[in-house]
Amino acid sequence: MHKLEIRELTKRFAGVAAIDGLSIAIEAGRITSVIGPNGSGKSTLVNVLSGLLSIDGGAVTIGANPPLKKIKPCKVPSYGITRTFQEVRLFEQMTVLDNILVVLTERNLWGAFFERHKAHHMKQAGEALNRTGLWGRRDDLAVNLSYGQRKLLEVARALAMCATGQAGIILFDEPFAGLFPQMVKTVSAIIKELRDSGFTVVLIEHNMDLIRELSDHVIVMDSGRLLAEGGAQEVLKRRDVADAYLGE
Repeated sequence: MHKLEIRELTKRFAGVAAIDGLSIAIEAGRITSVIGPNGSGKSTLVNVLSGLLSIDGGAVTIGANPPLKKIKPCKVPSYGITRTFQEVRLFEQMTVLDNILVVLTERNLWGAFFERHKAHHMKQAGEALNRTGLWGRRDDLAVNLSYGQRKLLEVARALAMCATGQAGIILFDEPFAGLFPQMVKTVSAIIKELRDSGFTVVLIEHNMDLIRELSDHVIVMDSGRLLAEGGAQEVLKRRDVADAYLGE
């Protein structure tokens, strides 16, 4: 089981702490939502956990591994972490299907382009695209998808990595932004299914109705620090949480 423990984590930009001595635990096999006003450090946290930003202080423990004071992007898959992005990142000039196959094959990107796709790769890719409703667009270039479909393709890519056992922790950075209601239902169902299958889900989201529906545990950040945590209903009733949002 993949658990995340974050101890005294700090990330600074030009001397300003975007994350300020944050200590939290993200339990395995649960949906943990991280919420807070704009600028509270939510996306910075996800970027640190996925190796896009360096750690300036503190450490992150992933599962049974020793505490890490540095997370290299190239090592993130070996830690069992995958993610989606607030700003979609796809291989624009590759087909929808190839955007999935590239993460299912050789971990070296150059090797991934030339490794022969085996039947089980195609099966896993097909299942991920069917689950997100994108199988019919499999031969289209990713650049030609609508914004919502592009977000779904990122979810499909994460889903495929989970199916292979490459990932046990999924970081969703605002996966519902810009989605039509039916797409929201699809992604919500996928997130629940991942949790029910034992995956550890970290969700960054602004929609409080979705937070109430999906969260097993809620962590509230404000100015890079832990403001509150607990069940969604109890946390969202707190006056200090409401004040943090109203003070944006």
